Amino acid sequence: MQKPAANDHPIHEHIRHRWSPRAFSNKPVERTVLASLFEAARWAPSSSNEQPWAFLVATKDDHENFAKTLGVLVEFNAGWAKEAQVLVIAVSSLTFHANGTPNRNAFYDTGAAVALLSVEATARGLYVHQMAGFDPVKTKQVFGIPEGWEPIAAIAIGYPGDPESLPGHLRDREVAPRTRKPLSEFVMSGQWGHTSPIVSR
Repeated sequence: MQKPAANDHPIHEHIRHRWSPRAFSNKPVERTVLASLFEAARWAPSSSNEQPWAFLVATKDDHENFAKTLGVLVEFNAGWAKEAQVLVIAVSSLTFHANGTPNRNAFYDTGAAVALLSVEATARGLYVHQMAGFDPVKTKQVFGIPEGWEPIAAIAIGYPGDPESLPGHLRDREVAPRTRKPLSEFVMSGQWGHTSPIVSR
């Protein structure tokens, strides 16, 4: 299933077709393809080139680690994410490696890495669904994440599945049109709340 964005201005097709489904097929994701997704993440920009990200990855054929990852998700997310072929936890280093000072950009930079991963996935016919609904404390315990690192997102990856495989309320959300705020609400110039002439009509 595809749900291209109803964009107001031209954008790359990989961005236009990127979205976050909950229905995934049972087709495995090839390890070489997965490696390319993380290669894309590797080349994301970061403050001082710190690259403050790490990823805990579990494929569905890795039963033990897949179950561990599924077990840290909130019940709502676990209900559909169990059908994804790959589950990932994105983790950020909270301090700069070079001098140990706090890295206030760590979450921002990790998000940039996941954004590039998502675009690479879209280019390869895969879809990525990022989740805030997981238990970070339990995640630290289950995976032995060291001090100074913080799990910030769970991620499901896979090939698109049939929306009819989802329960009714999720199926309705799956097929509903995609919506976004207009550019005029968040592209500003001069002072807060003043729409930039770049996007005003």
